[in-house]
Amino acid sequence: MKSIQDKAATLVEALPYLQRFAGEVLVVKYGGHAMTNPASAHSFARDLVLLQSIGLRVIVVHGGGPQIQEMLNQLNIESRFFKGYRVTDAPTMKVVRMVLTGDVNQEIVSSINGASGQAIGLSGSDAGLLKGRQVTVDGKHVGRVGVIESVNVEHLKYLLDGNLIPVIAPVAIDDTGEALNVNADLAAGVIASHIGARKLLLMTDVDGVRDADGVVISTLHRSRVQSLIDEEVLTGGMLPKLKCACDALAHGVRKVHIVDGRIQHAILLELFTDQGIGTEVV
Repeated sequence: MKSIQDKAATLVEALPYLQRFAGEVLVVKYGGHAMTNPASAHSFARDLVLLQSIGLRVIVVHGGGPQIQEMLNQLNIESRFFKGYRVTDAPTMKVVRMVLTGDVNQEIVSSINGASGQAIGLSGSDAGLLKGRQVTVDGKHVGRVGVIESVNVEHLKYLLDGNLIPVIAPVAIDDTGEALNVNADLAAGVIASHIGARKLLLMTDVDGVRDADGVVISTLHRSRVQSLIDEEVLTGGMLPKLKCACDALAHGVRKVHIVDGRIQHAILLELFTDQGIGTEVV
């Protein structure tokens, strides 16, 4: 158990960060174990309310891969992936939209509100929040997979000014109003870039980015990312995370943090301690 002095030292260590980040926008991509484990979900909600109470303006962008997979299995719809992206045909898109904008989004909103926060759920179709276009991945057609081309920033600022926490499902709409499945990491990066967030935090189920020897890289410069990809050190789901990080940094976000959402209070430990617990991409 921590002594009173240890607790005081923790507060003193956090103070410069609290002062530095007051009034800044923080975009958090939420997903994986942190979202499906009840204790972790409760801890996450309380952390967001704390961040808001000390002056940060928080936006949440959530995934929902496990929940989507569970529903697809129940409906006997085959799942296919290509380079970390879910191949999204019409039946799969219907499930993605139903799960993300319905069940998952409202669970997160309820959890934050239950922790005395004020959250509001959104998707790309709400007031034209996220507009995008369909894309291929390395030249391969992967269905209704898209990228975001525009963000209705004024609506987000209005919500933040009203002391609300926007919780956004990464389902965009194209020019015809049809839904697009957008990778949640990439969606979070685009939103962070458009709104001028100071920090982007990506929650995942690993303890950070590892080098070829399996050692977690505490600080990773974006110039090193391509070499790690070429050496096949970075594969699978980490690829869109690092692409998201590099794009966000190129468009004004100061730092991107990749942290292990399985650790309770991971956000606080990463943002408000000298050592941190994950990988910061700079």
